[in-house]
Amino acid sequence: MAFFQAKDGTRLFYNDWGRGRPLVLIHGWPVDADMWEYQASALVEAGFRVVAYDRRGFGRSEQPWGGYDYDTLADDLAALIATLDLHQVTLVGFSMGGGEVARYGSRHGLARLRSVALISAVTPFLLETPDNPEGVNASVFLEIAKKLDADRPAFLASFAKSFYGASLLKKEPSSELLAWHQRLALLASGRATKACARAFAETDFRGDLPALASVPVLIIHGNGDETVPIAASARRTRALLPHATYIEYEGASHGLFFTEKERLTGDLLSFAQR
Repeated sequence: MAFFQAKDGTRLFYNDWGRGRPLVLIHGWPVDADMWEYQASALVEAGFRVVAYDRRGFGRSEQPWGGYDYDTLADDLAALIATLDLHQVTLVGFSMGGGEVARYGSRHGLARLRSVALISAVTPFLLETPDNPEGVNASVFLEIAKKLDADRPAFLASFAKSFYGASLLKKEPSSELLAWHQRLALLASGRATKACARAFAETDFRGDLPALASVPVLIIHGNGDETVPIAASARRTRALLPHATYIEYEGASHGLFFTEKERLTGDLLSFAQR
């Protein structure tokens, strides 16, 4: 198992597969880098070097008490890129990971980047505030915190169903998929799970996104996403990055890395190969 060291000494796990131009895959909440199973294999087979790491507190990485703010998380990403001396990087951030992409760009610059992709991302600002009326009401995030405190395994199991689009009109995700998701989610510490939920809810990326204007950007989001509603996220990110390639997946849920895996892999390949 390979690890790199963050600025504060935290050891973070990563996979480094293949050769060629590097793609760094940043996972979402509440899972870890293994969520990229299908995309990573196809990208390596297409001739790319694929690096995917576990965020601090998640997966196989160490579980410090602190550092779950986006400045620190972006610094963790920068430490990975510097440790492996990566250049011409395509960053691919899913959900919470889209925030790391945005904050990395504004905090560390674009010198090592070739392009970025924001997949089901939490940008530009999820929380409803007086100057952000399109956001999600704070009561939603307070309820998440309350349920995590009461029974984290039960909440995560229930959350996974909507994550993959279960509803009265849609087929339930397989029990095997839900078990896999739960296993990944429960590898994280309770502290990291709750602190990161607060971070992606409350962090405003509107000032970060313009830093990405000088590199190619891909935005992909499902318009059936109930976890990160598209109206509060991707459509507004597009307005801030009008040069971006923007793709909506009709009816797709949040977890489109699995539910739309062939299409997502194809779109990532097309974008990375430009």
